Amino acid sequence: MKQPSRQARWERRTQVPLLVLAVAFAVAYAVPIVAPDAGEGVHRACTHAEWAVWAAFAVDYLVRLGLAADRRVFVRTHWLDLAAVVLPLVQPLRLLRLVATLMLVGRRARMAPQVRLTTYVAGAVVGLLMFGSLAVLSVERDAPQGNIKNLGDAVWWSFTTMTTVGYGDHSPTTGLGRLVAVGLMLSGIALLGVVTANIAAWFIARFERDDQVERLQLAVLRELQDEVRALRGEVARLSGGDAGGDGDSGGGGVDGGGPGAMPAQAADAPPSRAGRAGVTSPTP
Repeated sequence: MKQPSRQARWERRTQVPLLVLAVAFAVAYAVPIVAPDAGEGVHRACTHAEWAVWAAFAVDYLVRLGLAADRRVFVRTHWLDLAAVVLPLVQPLRLLRLVATLMLVGRRARMAPQVRLTTYVAGAVVGLLMFGSLAVLSVERDAPQGNIKNLGDAVWWSFTTMTTVGYGDHSPTTGLGRLVAVGLMLSGIALLGVVTANIAAWFIARFERDDQVERLQLAVLRELQDEVRALRGEVARLSGGDAGGDGDSGGGGVDGGGPGAMPAQAADAPPSRAGRAGVTSPTP
């Protein structure tokens, strides 16, 4: 059995801790937005927690890069991880730190063999709704002409945006809020396509399995018919041989030993004395 590489062992060991850190990041990101009136210490602690989670993901990326067999291939195939680590360093792109964490968690979830596609899609929908609501609320709450002022409005706007319904009763007015809206719309379309493709693939696989079972049943029926046909031919051959043997023996009995036939010994026997006398005696 092939032993897993050091990179694979590291990823397996750090999967659960990184998911826990991602949940901590979600809480640290949500608290200042949901409770803007919290104390300065709470806001400072949440900011430190966000940076700590980012540092943990950065260390994880560097360790995996060092354990990779080919670093160029690793960088080329894990460019989302690199973008998630590099982009949050730019302070004006602080909101992208949220997207970076989502990308890292989503990639690690896809690497887990026990995570099914349906679970991943459901988790992605819930995560995007929650983080999209918090993100648009954080940038639209203090906008002069903004109409998304509380969490309820933000959640409703996220639902209508992800489903591409767009009632228009709530809409972002800032550039960053509109960027979040574009991300939610594209994510909603992509997730809808994934769900539709998954359902279609399930139906196709089910139909192919049913067709395969039907083909196997037809093949078995053909084999049974061939066997029955061969058995009938064998029975007919054996029955014809037995009937021919009985006819030969019966014909010999009729022709040579019938009741009207004279026995061979009687035909060859000499004439009786009375017969000889009758033939030789003179007529009186």
